[in-house]
Amino acid sequence: MARIQASVYTSHVPAIGAALDMGKTGEAYWQPLFAGYDFSKRWIKENPPDVIFLVYNDHATAFSLDFIPTFAIGTAAEFKSADEGWGPRPVPTVQGHPELAAHIAQSVIQQDFDLTIVNKMDVDHGLTVPLSLMYGQPEAWPCPVIPFAVNVVQYPVPSGQRCLNLGKAIRKAVETFDQDLKVQIWGTGGMSHQLQGPRAGLINKEFDNDFLDRLISDPEGLARKPHIDYVREAGSEGIELVMWLIARGAMGDLAGKPAPKLAHRFYHVPASNTAVGHLILEETA
Repeated sequence: MARIQASVYTSHVPAIGAALDMGKTGEAYWQPLFAGYDFSKRWIKENPPDVIFLVYNDHATAFSLDFIPTFAIGTAAEFKSADEGWGPRPVPTVQGHPELAAHIAQSVIQQDFDLTIVNKMDVDHGLTVPLSLMYGQPEAWPCPVIPFAVNVVQYPVPSGQRCLNLGKAIRKAVETFDQDLKVQIWGTGGMSHQLQGPRAGLINKEFDNDFLDRLISDPEGLARKPHIDYVREAGSEGIELVMWLIARGAMGDLAGKPAPKLAHRFYHVPASNTAVGHLILEETA
């Protein structure tokens, strides 16, 4: 059967993708950020997944204000890089895993979560930047990716508790898939940032690091944090952090198994006008 191998958490700042694509990773501003992912690149080579289930939010490319699914799973065979206004990123086309994606959709919907099934969509920086941070600039992404888009743009957005519970349902789905696959689940977005209004540029290091602490040691308690706390303390776009709870909910300790192993933790400010956080949690026997 398939199994969850690890969960990976990272910000998906669009400027990071631009820095990579334009060869700026060695510049003084960017070098400390990319150095924080050196371990991660080695780690993923030593712990290669067969499939990545990647939780992210669409930034008005696949969806618009005309149609906003709360949870959408990509079931296509491939997903092209979206044109976000300055041309698509020069990255490989994402190869999907339609069989596992369809199985997860079936299982999770039967566990009473309503998913939108998407058979055709482009994917934006929310998905491609995390892949670039972990894999660099390969000619092809090393494994299939299942995109899972969450609405954290237009209110109402899902609660942290809903996201954690969804992660638990995804774990059950993966474990009932009848192929021997190592699956990593990635939660992306955040950390604290606000892109508009009088508080544009807000970064809250204390909030971010407390979130990382609790994500590791107290995900159930963290899931009860109300939306207003994210907005007040982490900025209007800080609400993206609820997506990390989907990945955390899929880890074994929330299904009665031992606590995951913290393989890597990194935090850096700023990247553009955003705080960047990163964790790798490994399943333990």
